[in-house]
Amino acid sequence: MVEMAIALTLLLTLTLGFVDFGYAFYQWNAATKAVQVGARLASISDPVSTALATAAPSSNPGAPVVADAYGPFVCKYASGTGACNNDSTKFDVNAFSRIFRGDTAYSADDTCPALGLNQRPGMCHFFPGLKRNNVVVTYTATGLGYETRLDGPVPTITVSLQNINFQFFFLGGLLGFSNITMPSMLSTVTGEDLKSTSP
Repeated sequence: MVEMAIALTLLLTLTLGFVDFGYAFYQWNAATKAVQVGARLASISDPVSTALATAAPSSNPGAPVVADAYGPFVCKYASGTGACNNDSTKFDVNAFSRIFRGDTAYSADDTCPALGLNQRPGMCHFFPGLKRNNVVVTYTATGLGYETRLDGPVPTITVSLQNINFQFFFLGGLLGFSNITMPSMLSTVTGEDLKSTSP
């Protein structure tokens, strides 16, 4: 009985550990897919930073916009609103919501809505439990586009996640794995039309 108790404890811990770490890998993959989807949506949607449209130089129309000519504009959501480079007046909540929630109506909470017919999913549909304040959208000038382009500059867009802990069902209480922070992950794409509606 003593040997069985010792062996069973070890076996149970290993089994539950496999389940928890398997779920951690699932969370990792879901987060990776979420940033890829978020970056794609950001590239074909209105910019979260409203300052981006007029950020590029305009002294030489038609000239290439060189790297680092503007930005970077770093946009984050916090406390019911958001800010780009700490300026809340330059943050478009609807554009951010589109990246987070997909083609669904804006809502100020973190719930992930059910999708209707022909609606594109947002980041929250791929990573359950994701919150708006975990998402960071960055617009950077990397030498794309030309000055006085009609639809504004062509940025490089990076969507990343911050402050997310792996969720452990069993080992959190047993072995203290509840506070392991998920490493930062990101996805970078080139901006395209940067508008949510057709011309």
